[in-house]
Amino acid sequence: MKLKEIADLFIVKRTVGNLDIDITGLQMDSRKVEKGNLFICVPAIEGFLQDRHLFANDAIQNGAVALVLERDMDVDVPKIFVKDARHAMAVIAAHFYHYPSQEMNLIAITGTNGKTTTSFIIEKILSDYGLKTGLMGNNGVKMNGTMHPTDINTQESPILQRNLRRMRDEHIRHCVMEVSSQGIDTKRVLGCHFKTAIFTNLTQDHLDYHGTFEEYRNTKGRLFSSLGNSYSPKERKYAVLNADDPSSEYFRKVSTAEVVTYGINNTADVTAKNISMTSKGIQFLLSTFEGEIQMDLQLVGRFNIYNALAGITAALLEGIPLENIKNSLSELKSVDGRMEIVDEDQEFLVLVDYAHTPDALENALKTIKEFATGNVITVFGCGGDRDTAKRPIMGELASQYSDFIVVTSDNPRSEDPIKILQDIEMGIKKADFSQYELVVDREEAIHKAIKLANHKDIVLIAGKGHETYQVLKDQTVPFDDKVIAREAITQK
Repeated sequence: MKLKEIADLFIVKRTVGNLDIDITGLQMDSRKVEKGNLFICVPAIEGFLQDRHLFANDAIQNGAVALVLERDMDVDVPKIFVKDARHAMAVIAAHFYHYPSQEMNLIAITGTNGKTTTSFIIEKILSDYGLKTGLMGNNGVKMNGTMHPTDINTQESPILQRNLRRMRDEHIRHCVMEVSSQGIDTKRVLGCHFKTAIFTNLTQDHLDYHGTFEEYRNTKGRLFSSLGNSYSPKERKYAVLNADDPSSEYFRKVSTAEVVTYGINNTADVTAKNISMTSKGIQFLLSTFEGEIQMDLQLVGRFNIYNALAGITAALLEGIPLENIKNSLSELKSVDGRMEIVDEDQEFLVLVDYAHTPDALENALKTIKEFATGNVITVFGCGGDRDTAKRPIMGELASQYSDFIVVTSDNPRSEDPIKILQDIEMGIKKADFSQYELVVDREEAIHKAIKLANHKDIVLIAGKGHETYQVLKDQTVPFDDKVIAREAITQK
C-alpha cells in the first residue's frame, strides 16, 4: 500500500517528504519494526506506556520508512502529522487490512468479570454448530480451533486488525472478542464493526487508570454507543445487557441498538429458573424468547449462570437452536483458570481462579461456601502498580468467607510486595479476622495452604488463573498456579 493512500485517510494533516513509497506493515513498537514498515508514534499513557516519539530513530534503524506523529522529530523520512496518533493508528489499521470486521459477525464482550468464560461459551456453541469461529481475549487468539498466545487482553489496533484479516483469509465469519475498558479508551477497537455488544457486570476495578467508577462505566458505554444510529434489515445490531446489574440502565440509554436482556432476579428476555447448584455443576430451566429447555452444566457457581445466560443470548441472536445450545454447553468443563479443578486424587478440593477484583473474589468464595462441608482456605494477593483501593476491600471480603487466608504476591511489579500485603491486611484486621498469614513468596504460599488442607476442605488459589508468569520488578518469570498446586499436592 502506498503512503499517499494512507495520508489521504485524513482531512486535517500535514505531510513531509515523498508519499509515493510502499508500506509493508504497521508498528508502534520499534523493536518489532521490519523493513518497509510505517511507525506510528503514539503518545505516552502515564504509568502504562512510554511516548513512542522517543523511539522514532530506533524504528528507522530497524527499517521503518515513514512516520505518523503528533510532533516533529528530526529524522529524514516521510512524515504524516496528525492531531491524534491513536485515532489515526486505528483508522490506518482498519484500512491497511481492508476492513475485515465488515465481512464478519463480530461479537464484543465487556464488563469487569466473566468476559473470558462468556467468550469461550459463545465460541464453543458456534463452533459446535459447524460455524468457523475466531476468538480474541485474555487467554489468547483462537482461529479454527488453534490458540495463539498474546500479551494483552484487547490488542493494539494494528495487531487486532491483522488478526481479523487472518481470520477472514481462513474463511472465519464469526469472531468473539473480549473488549476491555482500556482497549476502548485507547481506541484499540476503533474501526471494529461490531454486530453484538454484551455487558456482563460492572464492579470496582481499574480505578488506577480511570480515576472514578463513573468514568470506568462511561468508557464501557462507548462500546454500546459505537453500535451506531442506523437500522438495516440486512444488518441488525444488538446490545445484550445483564438485567440484574444496575449499570445496564446506563448502557441501555447510550445504545440505539435493539436491547436484549438476560438475568436471574429481574425480568429479562433470557432467564434461569428452578436453579440447583452443587460442587459438580448447575441445573436450571432456561426460559427464552425461543422457548424453554432444561440445562445441565458442568460449571460451578451462580456467576457462571450469568456467563451462560449471556452466551446463550448471543447464540440465539446468531440463530442457533436451543437444543444445539443445550448439547454444546452440557459438554463444557471449566475454562482455563476459571474455577478450574486441580485433581491429583487428593481428599480435598483445589480450585484455581482468575478472581482479581473484589466482586470476582466474593463471587468465587460465595460459590464455594454454597457447597463447602469443610474449611475454606484462600490464597490471594493484589497486583502492584494497580488500583490500591481494592486491596483492603478484598482482604475484608476474604475474611467473611474463609476459614484461613494466605495473603501473597500477585504480580507485584515495581512495588514492594510486603507493602501490598500490608494493604490487604488492613481489610483483614478491619474484619477482626485472625486466621491468616502473610507469605510474600507465592509458591511458598500455595504449599502452605495445601499443607493445611484436610479431608473435605477447599483451597481457592485466586488472582492469576490462566497466567503462566509472575511480574517481579523489572523481570517476568515463569509461574503457573496449577503447576505449583500439583507439586504441592503430590508432596503432601
